[in-house]
Parts: sequence; C-alpha cells; structure tokens
Amino acid sequence: MFFRAYNPNASLSDFVENFWAYSFNSVRLRERIFPSGTFELVFNLHDNQIRIYEGVQSNAFQRYSGAVISGPHAGPIVTDTTLESSVMGVHFKPGGAFPFLGVDADELRGRHTDLEVIWGRAAISLRERLCETASVQRRFRLLEQFLKTRLRFQRHSAVVLSLPTFGRTRLQMTRELAHDARLSEKRFIEVFRREVGVNPRLLTRICRFQGILARTAQSGTLNWAEIALDHGYFDQSHLIRDFLAFSGFSPAEYLRRVKHLRNCGMHAKFNHLPLAE
Repeated sequence: MFFRAYNPNASLSDFVENFWAYSFNSVRLRERIFPSGTFELVFNLHDNQIRIYEGVQSNAFQRYSGAVISGPHAGPIVTDTTLESSVMGVHFKPGGAFPFLGVDADELRGRHTDLEVIWGRAAISLRERLCETASVQRRFRLLEQFLKTRLRFQRHSAVVLSLPTFGRTRLQMTRELAHDARLSEKRFIEVFRREVGVNPRLLTRICRFQGILARTAQSGTLNWAEIALDHGYFDQSHLIRDFLAFSGFSPAEYLRRVKHLRNCGMHAKFNHLPLAE
C-alpha cells in the first residue's frame, strides 16, 4: 500500500489539516471511517464512482461520483474500497471547509454530496486534471492551488476564537464560549453549527474520541480506567459508551482488530479501520 500526506502552505494552514493520497492492490471490500468532526474531499482517480454503505451492518449502498464532499458525521461510515485503487483528498480542520463551500456547513452534516452539486463544472474539471497528472506531488499542488481560488467566505470571529479550545480533555461549556464571544448561547450555537456543521458539545466529544484513538496507536499496553480519567470521562463505562457510538466497536474489540491487521502486515490510515474479508 502507498500512502502520502502533504501539509498545506501558510495561506491554507488555518483551514486544511492535510492533503492525502493512497493506493493499494490488496483486496479490501470495506473500510470503516470514524467521525472526526470535519469535512473531507475525496477523489477516486481510478473509477468515477464512490460507494458508501447505508449503515455499518448494511449491504445496501449509495453510489456517488468520483468527486465527493463528506460532511461531519456523528457515527462511523463504511465505504466500499474495491474500486478505489487510487484515491486522494483533503482533510479539513474543524470549521475549515466553510470558507470554500458557498453553503452552510450544517446543510451537509451527516451527508455525502457529489462535489459537482457544490462547485458545478469546476469540480468535474478538477477531477479530470487530477487524473491526468502523474506525479503525486503535482496533484497535491494542483489541489492546493484550486482551493486557493475557492477561498471566498470569511468565518465568524466567534468560531475562529472558539475552535482552538477544542481537543482539550474537558467538555467545552457552550455558555462559556458564548460569553467569551459576546453572543447569547443560542446565537453562538447557531453560528457554530452553520460554519462547523456540528454543535460545540458534539465536536468536543468527537475530539476527545480522536485523542483516545491517537493514544491507542502509541501504546500496546493500555489502562482504560486511567485513560478515561486522563481524557475527562466520568469513568471507564462512559469512555466505552462514546467509543461504541463513534466507532461501532468496544475499545477491546477495536484493539483486537488493529492487532490482527498489523499481524497480517496490513496498513491502516489513522481514523480508518479496514474490514478485510
């Protein structure tokens, strides 16, 4: 499997976490992707289609074009990777996609949308140019230059000020964030959801879950009770409930599957879990 990531230059670094590309030849029927509280652009450079299953246990799927924007989700999604031997995309930071979209972020929450619906013919042309470009680095630069032309909308100052506080261990108190932004709590939530796509409490829970995933990737021996306290959960059962909600697995089952993949020599991107059969 080939995987490469590219960090954006300074003009996009406030909005984009990274650009990524991967290709593989091994048989992988499905891949579970966990919520990150962010938007993702995905381009299938091999086939002009992307398949997303309707549920983690469902065999039914929706077919999209080869250029898709995925809004923030509150649970795991499952993609069909059999046709995705060459894929690349953009992983936005929370709230980072809004200035490029031209639509409210919460309109795309929990949805996958053909990019043509958002950007028209420009989305089709972009995918065609990416397919015609042989070098991965040139593809990254092409995508980066395109995004610069789509940077047309400014974010509300309340969103810009509040986003750096997320990812900490304690749940962010909406009333505190609203007070700091000099907005009513109701107005703050409206603005936040419009530009980020999820409410502040859900984003904090997702960021905390992401912290747990990062910790599991760094250590082979884990004390779940200690981890729960370190990350601001009430107790271990609270951690398990959130882990199940966001991944569809218990922490123990998740680790068992990751260990099995490693023993088989399979590589998984962070926040993804291949479900090889």
